[in-house]
Amino acid sequence: MAEIVLYTKETCPYCDMAKRLLSGKGQTWTEIDVEEQPGKRDEMIERSGRTTVPQIWIGDRHVGGFDDLAALEQAGELDDLLGVAPHAAGSEHAKIAIVGSGPAGYTAAIYAARAELEPVVVGGLMAGGQLMLTTDVENYPGFPEGVTGPEMMELFEKQAERFGTKVHKEDATRLDLSRRPFRIETTERHLTADAVILAMGASARWLGLPSEERLTNRGVSACATCDGALYRGKAMAVVGGGDTAMEEALFLTRFATKVSVIHRRDELRASKIMQDRALHNEKIDFVWNAAVDEVLGDDAVTGVRVRDVESDETREIPVEALFIAIGHQPNTDLLKGQVELDPVGYIKAEPGGTRTSVEGVFACGDAMDPTYRQAVTAAGTGCMAAIDAERWLAEQGVE
Repeated sequence: MAEIVLYTKETCPYCDMAKRLLSGKGQTWTEIDVEEQPGKRDEMIERSGRTTVPQIWIGDRHVGGFDDLAALEQAGELDDLLGVAPHAAGSEHAKIAIVGSGPAGYTAAIYAARAELEPVVVGGLMAGGQLMLTTDVENYPGFPEGVTGPEMMELFEKQAERFGTKVHKEDATRLDLSRRPFRIETTERHLTADAVILAMGASARWLGLPSEERLTNRGVSACATCDGALYRGKAMAVVGGGDTAMEEALFLTRFATKVSVIHRRDELRASKIMQDRALHNEKIDFVWNAAVDEVLGDDAVTGVRVRDVESDETREIPVEALFIAIGHQPNTDLLKGQVELDPVGYIKAEPGGTRTSVEGVFACGDAMDPTYRQAVTAAGTGCMAAIDAERWLAEQGVE
C-alpha cells in the first residue's frame, strides 16, 4: 500500500473526517501536527502551496484537503490510488432510509428506531452536518455549560445507534425517488427503502469571486475552527453579520492581532448576545456597509478590497486570512427534478408537516427550513418526519 502522510492539527473537523475515511479503508498513516511542530507548517506550505489543514499525500501524489479526498472517493478513484482491491457494492433494504445526519437526521433516526422501524442513516462523509464545524453550542436545551458541536453530534449518534439505527458514513451519490421502493446509491452500497427522510442539511455559501476561489486553502476558508490557529499573530477578516460570523470572529480573537468583520449593512443580524460579545471585544472592528470586491494576493491572501455599498468608494484592508460566513445553501442537488424545491433549492414540504411532493418521501432540517435554521428546530422537524413516515408506512401495511 502507498505511504500516506497527513498534515493536521488537534482541533480540525476536516482532519478527523479524512482520518475516518482512510481508517474505514484499512489505511494507516504518518500524522504531522503543525501546531505541535511549528516548523512543519512551513514545510507543509512549501510542499503543497496551501496554508490550511489537512494536507494529504498518498505516495508521491499530493491529494489536497478533505474535500479533494472525498471527491476521489465519490469518483470511485480512491481505492485505486490506495491500492485497495475493488469490491462489489453491497445491497440492503430498509423500511426507512434517512439521507443525511446532523440534529435532524439523527433525531429522525432515534424516533424511527424506537418505533422498531430499523432505520438506516446514510450520514455522509461529513456525518454530523454543520455542527461538526461549530465550536460552542450554548442555545441547545440540556447543556447548561454549553457543548461543542462535534461532542453533541457524537451523543446524538450514540443515542440513535442505541435503539438499533444503522449508520453508514458515506455520501449518497444518486437517489431515485420515481418509484417504490426508493433507491439510494453510495460508492459502497445500493440501498432500497419503503420510505425516505431527507435530512441533507446545508453548506456554507461562498462569495463567488474568482480571487476567492483561487485563494481558497491559501488564506481563504469557511472554517475558523479548522484554520484559525494557522494564522496566529496575523490580522484576519470575517465576512458576514449573523450568528455564524460573530462566532467565527470571536473564536479568531484567540489567535489574531485584529479581526475585521465586513458586513454589507449598518447593523448585525446576529442574536443580541452574540452582537454584544462581538461589539465589546477590543480585538474586533467592524467595516459597515461594505462588500468584498476582491481577495488580494498572488500565492496567499494579503488583503481584501472592499466597496462601500452607499458611496461606491473602495479601500484595501491588509489581512492574511479571510473567513466566509455569509449563510448557507441547501444540499439538494441530488433532488432536482425529483421533488419540488423552492427557487433557492430548499425542499418544499406541506405546511405544518414534513411530507414532500413525492408520496413516501419526507423532509426535515435545514434542507427544508429557510427561516429558522437552528439545531433545535432541525431536531424538532426530524421528530416530525419520523412520526409522519411511521404513520404513512402503517397506512401502507409496513410495520
